[in-house]
Amino acid sequence: MSDKTMSAEEVVGRLESGMTIGIGGWGARRKPMALVRALIRSGITDLTVVSYGGPDVGMLAAAGRIRKLVAAFATLDSVPLEPHYRSARESGALELMEIDEAMFMWGLHAAANRLSFIPVRAGLGSDVMRVNPALRTVTSPYEDASTGLRETFVAMPALRMDAALVHVNRADRFGNGQYLGPDPYFDDLFCEAADTAYVSCERIVDTAELTKEAAPQTLLIKRHSVTGVVEAPSGAHFTSCAPDYDRDEGFQRLYATTPWPEFAERFLHGGEKDYQSAVQAWHTGNEPDTSDTSAASDKERR
Repeated sequence: MSDKTMSAEEVVGRLESGMTIGIGGWGARRKPMALVRALIRSGITDLTVVSYGGPDVGMLAAAGRIRKLVAAFATLDSVPLEPHYRSARESGALELMEIDEAMFMWGLHAAANRLSFIPVRAGLGSDVMRVNPALRTVTSPYEDASTGLRETFVAMPALRMDAALVHVNRADRFGNGQYLGPDPYFDDLFCEAADTAYVSCERIVDTAELTKEAAPQTLLIKRHSVTGVVEAPSGAHFTSCAPDYDRDEGFQRLYATTPWPEFAERFLHGGEKDYQSAVQAWHTGNEPDTSDTSAASDKERR
């Protein structure tokens, strides 16, 4: 077995403009934000992003890196609609394929199984078909045993990706990834549906330790589907990574209420260590607290 450890910069060095990139996690939960920040620091652009969207989508959209987005939503959870995504969408800065959450999941399943599509009921009778005129339906070749009819389904196309980026709690250096929180989301499907997959984690441990901390069922991601492993403590910040840490709600409010150029200049001007230091400085009061949206605070920021 080969050692797959690498840095976030090495991961981004393997990506190219024009790729289709899948990003794991869900909304503002366990997003691979350290990898997303590294992607923003690069010159990579013209991306098709596949995501149950959160601040990963918002940041990449605000930075002008997304050409097309495939998503069921883009939310910060406690903030219902991701504000930077909303601005990009309202300005027509990106193309959108908006689909039902279940359709998204089955698209991942189709890609993971190297199928061109999967027939699903989700989407029938909804505006999903209207806003996605390229979607097709398919009639079952088999008659239903109870009705004698042949049912019509949505032919959900496979969500194939050039690369997937996910974040988990623990991983070993060979690519086995473990989640310790309440929900696995669909990170394993992202990895299996992509040509290459990069897993960041809070801590790299020996393989034997993966089953000491939690049950074997938590070994969500298998090494055969992983290309690289990045140790990135607090790498999901400011999203949650339970049980290691909760979502940083105060910092998320700051992100949601700060104009993108100002936020990027203040927190994304350097590498990941610079980002973490800037966040810590903000929390300790060594930097002005711009999360205050009062008129006085607005005046101070100007």
